[in-house]
Amino acid sequence: MMTATDTKQTILDAARRVVQARGYNALSFRELAKEVGIKSASIHYHFPTKGDLGAALAKRYTEDTAGYLEQLLTQSQDPAAMMDAYTAAFRAALENDNRMCLCGILAAEHHDLPDEVRVEVDGFTDANVLWLSKVLALRQPDAQPEALERQALSVFGAIQGAQLVSRGRNDIAVYDQMIASYRAAGLIP
Repeated sequence: MMTATDTKQTILDAARRVVQARGYNALSFRELAKEVGIKSASIHYHFPTKGDLGAALAKRYTEDTAGYLEQLLTQSQDPAAMMDAYTAAFRAALENDNRMCLCGILAAEHHDLPDEVRVEVDGFTDANVLWLSKVLALRQPDAQPEALERQALSVFGAIQGAQLVSRGRNDIAVYDQMIASYRAAGLIP
């Protein structure tokens, strides 16, 4: 028998698959309930509104990502190796049935999101920009923090964009080509 925590995690896992594949607007409590094998009311028990579910989903995704990024910083001080692992994480979403970064696809639906979901999506961007700033600082120790932050935001946007274009073309080679071009141009280490 599943515990309440197990059920909540199972709902979040199912919701993540839906959103990464089809976006926030495709998220339906009724469809999630069918997939999880529970009643729709059970989803409402854990997440009273779709906004609550979306916010919890984005928050968990951000926390998982931030943990992974911090792990990369502790394992290596080589900016190129860290960026290889970072870009590989975005590539892995594409390898998984041509899915997107969860918060990337949510950001694309920004105007349709409840405020509580937007806040969590913004937190994802902030966590990525902060981490990228730290990685870039390893290569540019004398750079001003504001300049590093602007560059980090550009790197983040470029990688998200590469993922989006690759997904739209249903061709992971496009992602690889764009990342290689960014490296050749010096945008990313």
